[in-house]
Amino acid sequence: MDWRSVTFDWNCARAFLVTAEEGSLSAAARALGLAQPTLGRQVAALEAELGVVLFERFGRGLQPTPAGHELLTYVRAMGEAARELSLAALGQGEALEGEVTISASDLYAGLLLPPIIARLQAAEPQIVVNVIAENSASDLIRREADIAIRNFRPEQPELIARKIREAEGRFYGMPSYLDRIGPLKTPADLSRASLIAPGDPVDFLSRLGPLIPGLGVRNFPLRCTSYLAAWAMVKQGLGLALIDARIGDADAQVARALADFVPVTFPVWLVAHREVHRNRRLRLVFDFLAEALG
Repeated sequence: MDWRSVTFDWNCARAFLVTAEEGSLSAAARALGLAQPTLGRQVAALEAELGVVLFERFGRGLQPTPAGHELLTYVRAMGEAARELSLAALGQGEALEGEVTISASDLYAGLLLPPIIARLQAAEPQIVVNVIAENSASDLIRREADIAIRNFRPEQPELIARKIREAEGRFYGMPSYLDRIGPLKTPADLSRASLIAPGDPVDFLSRLGPLIPGLGVRNFPLRCTSYLAAWAMVKQGLGLALIDARIGDADAQVARALADFVPVTFPVWLVAHREVHRNRRLRLVFDFLAEALG
């Protein structure tokens, strides 16, 4: 192979790939943690080196030109090879020092993980923990996170998973609110309550409506997109929320509504990339989380 013919910078090729995937320089800059002018210069440098125009303006975004589309096939292969190289190198690491990124829902990240992380840092202070609090699943294959706490089992063969427990979802509210709406003795009594749940109430009703007679959209006067925000609203006496009993029972300020009623159960899985799990530092954190969460 004539290595002298390969003269462009991989960073420029990466800038091209991510801009094409994200649809704009601003979105690509955020994804890479770079300044937008820096990213723009990298794309321009690749265009100058290759002698082709890679993008054309499309509304407020960018789309690849025909030449750009053709070259994307090769750049995507380069990106995949770079990712595999990074994972393979990570799997050989034996040092405990360094960063570990953990992905979890905002509720778990805000209420379940902090005391666990405090114990981890006391035991292994050289490990830097980065928590991604999102209610969408991080892409572990693309290294958006090293370890994820999920409520579903992954299907990708590149990932490994350990089932931690089967969690119970129960309704909780402030005692003052429960006193205000009167005794809740049967599931049907929940139709007198205001429920706070992230997302579309129709989705909630499709899953739990058959278990709670009389429940309807009117029972959702407050809407939000965050489990942590919903829990904060419950703590203000604004209604009831359905959450993991491990969190609800640990909060002395709230009380179970219908103490014996368990409308849903769901699994808690700890997930990591197969190569990542061979890394000593990440394996230690994975095992630590598995024991603490279990």
